[in-house]
Amino acid sequence: METLDFDAAIDGELLVLREGLVQSFNVLQQRLNRKSVSSKLILEHPVHVRAYDLLSEGSEDLRPLPFIERRRRLEAFLARARPPKLDLSPLIPFESFDDLVAARLDPAAAGAGPDAEAVEGLMLKRLDSPYLPGRPKGHWFKWKRDPHIVDAVLMYAQRGHGKRSSFYSDYTFGVWSGEGALVPVGKAYFGFTDEELIQIDRYVRRNTVSRFGPVREVMHSADHGLVFEVAFEGIARSPRHKSGVAMRFPRISRIRWDKPPREADRLETLMAMIGEDTSPRPPVVTLPGVGDG
Repeated sequence: METLDFDAAIDGELLVLREGLVQSFNVLQQRLNRKSVSSKLILEHPVHVRAYDLLSEGSEDLRPLPFIERRRRLEAFLARARPPKLDLSPLIPFESFDDLVAARLDPAAAGAGPDAEAVEGLMLKRLDSPYLPGRPKGHWFKWKRDPHIVDAVLMYAQRGHGKRSSFYSDYTFGVWSGEGALVPVGKAYFGFTDEELIQIDRYVRRNTVSRFGPVREVMHSADHGLVFEVAFEGIARSPRHKSGVAMRFPRISRIRWDKPPREADRLETLMAMIGEDTSPRPPVVTLPGVGDG
């Protein structure tokens, strides 16, 4: 087994790389969260690290340095150390905003090469940006591809945590199956305003039809129910879910008070997305040189 043996802290992303091609996040998930990993799984899901930044080298803290200097140090370090199963995220130069738009729409033409189908968007970084904790504005911006959108029906609700512990703010939603029944396809707990949260909470309390411990089952039929417009980054088959699919990073993008549940999307619509979906992907394109604004 190959190991990484160097004295440095690298910001990077864990990937599955097959025959030199980055695989989807769904493929990576098959390797994660397992108590034991078989030799077959290791062989079929070979892991890899793509380096984005160099935070320290030896005892030297590089985080206060500008990105352009950290990048230079990262390139030199990788060229010198040549660690196995680790490579460098490419830089994509640009001259105008139109160049950025084109790179986001067509990663292959922007230099992503064979990894184009694995690119989920652009990571824009100012050349003079330090490496800061949290999500400070103005230094970096992740410009992801547009999400998938479906209309789904609220089925179950559960109280949230912290400031939301008094509200039913965790929502399980479903779409119509071929048998004419609603099947759960995802769960979301963000994407709505505080005012909308109060409205949904009131709806849940007034339309509860059953309780299962902390979970309330909300009325959901063809004629009575609440429809959510749900945005999500990707979808994959999942034998653990009754519907057979699982969404990646779902969020409520709009509450469809105007739409009857019978007009919500169907399971076959989501199934069709699986063949087309290339969105559960790690970001592999980094663009430096973004100015103010």
